[in-house]
This record gives sequence, structure tokens and C-alpha cells, in this order.
Amino acid sequence: MTENTPSLLPHVVAGNTETPKLTIIWMHGLGADGHDFAPIVPQLERQLNGAVKFIFPHAPVRPVTLNGGMSMPAWYDIKSIGSTRDVSVDDMAESRKQIEAFIAAERTSGIRADQIVLAGFSQGAAVAYHTGLRYTAPLAGIIALSGYIPVPSDDGSAYPEANRTIPILVGHGTRDQVVPPVLAEQAVEHLKQKGFSCRFTTYEMEHSVCPEEIEDIATFINQLF
Repeated sequence: MTENTPSLLPHVVAGNTETPKLTIIWMHGLGADGHDFAPIVPQLERQLNGAVKFIFPHAPVRPVTLNGGMSMPAWYDIKSIGSTRDVSVDDMAESRKQIEAFIAAERTSGIRADQIVLAGFSQGAAVAYHTGLRYTAPLAGIIALSGYIPVPSDDGSAYPEANRTIPILVGHGTRDQVVPPVLAEQAVEHLKQKGFSCRFTTYEMEHSVCPEEIEDIATFINQLF
């Protein structure tokens, strides 16, 4: 079901919307939309031990420098790639506010901050990191799939103590040519240097999600109930 709630980005809602024990706000990758990951909800639900509400926001359409200025759904502009990603800091800040608006809406509905998970794939994972690590109340967890932290532009100075112990799941394909595995390794090392702990697993796949990763996601979510 797609909802258009005032003040929130257009989004897709799936799972248990009546009595959820957790809410997962899941950000898609560059050029996709909120429908991209909604189909895996039934696969996850078969493995979950509790009720989960899933929210899949649609990123705004904006020009992406890396793709020749073509406009597409994107959480932020990517100016260049290399050993890191040169991204628009302003766009990232805007996306953070948009995701925090979803968190606020869930909290208003009665869901506690520590019942909210931020998840994302590729660009969406970067937004999950950027928002979750900066949120001022303890969240339930972060799931970062095939993503990265824009190091060294993100030096960790803006991370409050509230989420220093947040559970973090990092998954990445060993054959990923879109976001090379070294960027995931770089993110994990960055997190360790800043005092975070995370579970990092690689899979024999490209820039995608595989059944084994979905199982690991379900296991991670079950540990949060």
C-alpha cells in the first residue's frame, strides 16, 4: 500500500501496521524507489518472531552529476567516485531530515525510538548510516546493505552518545562493482575507530541481495525484539 502522508515523502507501507513491535524504515538505492524492496517483506516475515511494520520511502528526483546530470530518484547527488564517494553534503542533510520525519511520525503513533530500525541499500545504506549514527535518541538498529559511509567527509564528530551501542548489520557482495567491497570494509573500520561494533558479512554476489543475506537480516531483526 502506498501512502502519501502530509509532510512525509511518498512511501510504501508493508507488514504489520496494527500492532508492530518494530518499525523498519528502509531506503532504496540510486534510481530505484520504495517499491524496490517491498517484495522481500513476505520472505522476511516467514522468518520473523514478531510483528514488523516496514516503511519504504521514495527518494526525491534530482540530477545526479555522476550520471551526466540525469534526473532520477536519489537521496543525494554523487559528484564523483574513487576510493570514497564525493557526495552533496546538503542533499545528505536534507535526506536525514526526511528520514527523521518518518521517525518522528512513528514515535507520535506510539512506537518508541528504540523500536525503530533504519535500513538501506547502496545510497540508502549511506543515508541509514548518516541518520542513525546522528540520531539523538537510542534506535533499535541499523542495517546497511551494499553501502558505505562517505569517509573521510564523515569524521564522526557529529555522533551523539545516544547510539554508541546501536546494533549494526553490514552486508556486502564480494563481486560488487557498483560499490566495491573495500568501501564496506572502510565503513566498518570507521565504525570501529569511533567505538561502534557491528556484524559484517560478505556474500558471493554482485550489487544485490541474496537469500542468505535475507536470512541474516531476519536473524538480526529477531535479536532486536
